[in-house]
Amino acid sequence: MALVQPAGNGYKSVVGQFTRDGYYFPLDAMSRDEAMAFRAEFDALETEIAGRRLGNRGQLNYAHVTMPFADRIVRHRGILDVVETILGPDLLVWGSTFFTKEPHTEAFVSWHQDLRYWGFSGDDEVAGWVALGPVREEHGCMRFVPGSHRLDILEHRDTFDDANFLSRGQEAVIEIDEDKTVMVELEPGQASLHHGPLLHASGPNVSDERRVGMVINYIKPEMKQLMVDRDFCTLVRGQDRFGHFEHVPAPQANFSSDAMAWHQRILDAQNTVIFDGAGVTET
Repeated sequence: MALVQPAGNGYKSVVGQFTRDGYYFPLDAMSRDEAMAFRAEFDALETEIAGRRLGNRGQLNYAHVTMPFADRIVRHRGILDVVETILGPDLLVWGSTFFTKEPHTEAFVSWHQDLRYWGFSGDDEVAGWVALGPVREEHGCMRFVPGSHRLDILEHRDTFDDANFLSRGQEAVIEIDEDKTVMVELEPGQASLHHGPLLHASGPNVSDERRVGMVINYIKPEMKQLMVDRDFCTLVRGQDRFGHFEHVPAPQANFSSDAMAWHQRILDAQNTVIFDGAGVTET
């Protein structure tokens, strides 16, 4: 990844840490009140979400395509201004997912590298993880292996473990020294940024509180999808001078028929990539 150096001094620490460690946090992306207002919108949609197929393994994938408030989050200036220092002025959103861990449940995410399963031509990608509530170790926060973004893409094995949030229950074939990992604890409104090859994971929520966060996958328009003929993105800043992705419009209402049709097209295309070689097309 060719990192973009900021014109001013405000974000030099972001670029420096991201280059060295493969991540940056905590980013004060928005106020606590704004984050909890977004959380309230999310909670209010629970009954509408229930029973819909909105992703794999009960995930809410491509939330920015189906819910206007999620579209506002992926376009939030407090996130985009910082992602721009890493990727440059032209930004696409390839994916977004709400990860919710209920209190005292066993849901976890195994150690993995995002880019192993996405079919991209390069690594000009940044994942932003936005906390819509407190996210500490007891809530099952993310963990990072500093510097692991400099590794090659590793072999992963599929487990299809029911408690694993990942679509294939995939886990990297590598021994992790847990003492050398970093806990990504965040307050409401804070975010973390990490690079696609970085090894990361998260444990179960052993607390009395629900953990809610949203991950957003930003890419440069220069990137290409190599495994399917058509893939989809949403332009959130600058312009797309390459046309490698079909542009998805912002949703006008929650779960409108148009939005759900776009969602299904995206899910079908990206599942073809994510489940390549797994013997299944969805979970």
